[in-house]
This record gives sequence, structure tokens and C-alpha cells, in this order.
Amino acid sequence: MARDSLFGESIVWTGKPAVLRTPPVYRALAGAAAAMSLVTLLFALVVALALHANVNGMIMFAAWCALLAGGAWRLPLVWQSRVEYIVTDKHVIWRRGPLRRTIDRKGISYARIHWIAPNVGDLVLVRAVPTGALRRTLTLVLSGVEAPDRLWAVVRGVEPTLPLGDGDRPLAQRLDAGELVLWSAIPAQAEWTFRRGMTALVSAMLFGASAIMIARAVPPLRKVLGLHALGPALSTMLVTGVALATLLVVVAAAGVAHWAVLRPMQLTRQTRYFITNRRVLIRRGQDELHLDRSRIAYVIEAPLKKHANLFLVLDGPQARALAASGAFGERGDSDALVPVFASIDDAETASEILRNPRHSQPEALHAA
Repeated sequence: MARDSLFGESIVWTGKPAVLRTPPVYRALAGAAAAMSLVTLLFALVVALALHANVNGMIMFAAWCALLAGGAWRLPLVWQSRVEYIVTDKHVIWRRGPLRRTIDRKGISYARIHWIAPNVGDLVLVRAVPTGALRRTLTLVLSGVEAPDRLWAVVRGVEPTLPLGDGDRPLAQRLDAGELVLWSAIPAQAEWTFRRGMTALVSAMLFGASAIMIARAVPPLRKVLGLHALGPALSTMLVTGVALATLLVVVAAAGVAHWAVLRPMQLTRQTRYFITNRRVLIRRGQDELHLDRSRIAYVIEAPLKKHANLFLVLDGPQARALAASGAFGERGDSDALVPVFASIDDAETASEILRNPRHSQPEALHAA
């Protein structure tokens, strides 16, 4: 059996990204930069041909935007093409040439999976850290791996079952051998967090900016076109440039509005919570969270007006978080899944199951 060159440990599994893809943030950046490059180039042509002015600065800015668009679209793919993943008997290793990041298998608190295809996804390994001044997130991301839930079983030291590796299959059908679902629920509503409110405000401001752009651009544009001072080609370039610039702001506003208002409601309808005799599982759209119940130190109920939030405070090697404001006790405003049951009706039952060790023993369950 091969051994890792740094730790000297036996290698259990090795792999590479099965799918190379540009992250959504970089794709959005590439699209915006490409649009800005085209708008700047159109305006530069109109100014140069109609007014015979120096447009070197505009051309350089358009070229810079085009370079930025190409880099944001392609560089992540080049970076991922040389990445390797290694699982030894004690560590999980991300490696690219001389660079490497590691995480202790025993120190992993939980895992998140984001499915990007029926059999391919990102596996994010998260380690809990102390609360207070040292509160931070320690993660190791294995992007684009084949059958990420099967790889997570390997990392946990569990024999993978046949249903693993199919993201289209319901989560309750991809359990470990002998694992049983004890409780399941769906959130009642999507909460309005501070981050969500501020994002909605930004969306409204962008819509307002697009309306102001249209109101200020249309009258001068009609006046210029009415003078027939520009030929058909230059008039088309001018109108296209103004339309693209306005459309860019409108698309950005619509995207932010969808992210703040519609997407949380859609994800709430797609969210499902599970407690098994071994783990806590959460499925939200294409994202999943897998948490071993042995990692849960405390369960905190936070009543709402009609429902309740259930915070799972985690424990690990030198990593206990003791309060709802601790390392992984809070929901926060992050879009990533965290060990929290949000807005559930039956928080008492879930809390009782998680606090009672009897509900984690298969023998006791069969006897009951």
C-alpha cells in the first residue's frame, strides 16, 4: 500500500476533480467584465469616429475588462486541473504541486456536499473551533469529486453502501447500513436575517439606479438621434452601448433580488431535516449537511413567535462551543448550511431524541 510522502501514512484513497468548473462568483464577474468591455468599446468607437477625440484610455479600460473576463472564466479551470485529493488513515489532504492543505480525520466536525451533477459534487469538510476570540471556520474543500457522499463514507471509516453516489436519490435512501430515520421535519418559513434585508435593500437601490439611468439617458439620446448628426452605424453603436449598460444594472438588480427574496423561499420549500440513530442530516436543494450525533455536545432551543430554532452545539478535540453564540451554535448570515434546525414545529421531540443516548442505539430501537 502506498504511503504519503509527508506524513508517512498509508494512503486509503486518491482522486482528482472529475469535473472542472468555474465557480458562480467568477462566472458572474466574467459576464459583468465582458459586458463592461463591450460597452466601453462601443462608446470609444462613437467618440473616436464622431468627435475625433483621443480614446486611448477607453480602449485600455475595455482591454483590461476583457482580460479580467477571460481570467475569471479560465484561470479557475487551470488551477483545478492540477489539484489532487488524498485520504490517508489519519488525514485528508488537498494538494497542488508543492502546496498542500490537510485536516485531521478525527477532527472533522461535519461535512457539506453540494451536488453539481447526479454523481459529482463538492465535498466540504468542516472542523469546529473554540468560541470567543478564536471563533473561525476551518474547512477543506474537495471540488468536483465523483460520488462525494461515498468519499465522505470513506473519510468517516464507514463501508459505503450501494445507493451512495447518486445525488438525485433522496437523502433518506442513502443511509449507512443499519441506520434508521427517527425524526424528520421541514422548516415552516424563511427567516428574514439582517443579511437578507440588506441584500434586498441593495437590490432596490440598483433598480432605482437603472430607472435613473433610463430617465437621464433617453432624452439626450433622442435629441442626438433627432439631429441626424451620426450615421446609421454610429447611432446603432450608441444606442446599443446605452442599452447594454442599463441592462447590466437591471440584470444585477434582478439577480440580487432573486437571491434575497425568491431564493430563500425556494430553498425553504426544498429543505428537509432528518435525525437518524447515528447522524443529523439536512438536505436543502442541491446542498447537504452530514453530522455525526457523537459530535453534538448540547442542544439549545430558541423559541420564535410560532415556531422554534434548534441549535446544535458541537464538540471536538479542543473545540467545544458552549453557547448559541459559539463557533457553530449560531445560524449567522452565511448562505452555507450549518447544524441548525430553523423554524420547526416539533422542536421538543427533536431535542429529546438528540439528548437521549438511547435513541442512538440500534439494539434499543429494535427492542422498543
